[in-house]
Amino acid sequence: MKSTVAMPLTAAELVDEYFIETRNRVLEVAAFLDRIDRAGGVTGDFRMRALDDALQALTSSSATRVAQIQMLLSDPTTEPRPALDRKGAVGAYDPSH
Repeated sequence: MKSTVAMPLTAAELVDEYFIETRNRVLEVAAFLDRIDRAGGVTGDFRMRALDDALQALTSSSATRVAQIQMLLSDPTTEPRPALDRKGAVGAYDPSH
């Protein structure tokens, strides 16, 4: 039986394979930010601060962008909350709670 090992894609192959999908995601983020601006903007919202920090990390040349962004958009606490105040996740950590 012949075993096959998948070889990692080259940078050029990665661009060929994933550019359109990634382009669409970037446009989706830009459209969201444009809608927020047209609605008058948001000041002081912890989610938008986390998103802004995540976008700064995204444009860095760090090799750990994914880890940095994951931490920016995650709850760093380890203790359970006494009660949930919402039905769903909010997508970022609110340090005021």
